[in-house]
Amino acid sequence: MMNWDDMGHGMGFGMGFGWLFGLLILVLVVLAIAALIKYLRK
Repeated sequence: MMNWDDMGHGMGFGMGFGWLFGLLILVLVVLAIAALIKYLRK
């Protein structure tokens, strides 16, 4: 959390993009876990 001010200081787009990127990563992780469970329970 050191460079939080530097990241979203100039534009709100940077902060919104970071949130969107985090959400995308979360979805990918959930899908990967679901696929892994499906594969292991085959």
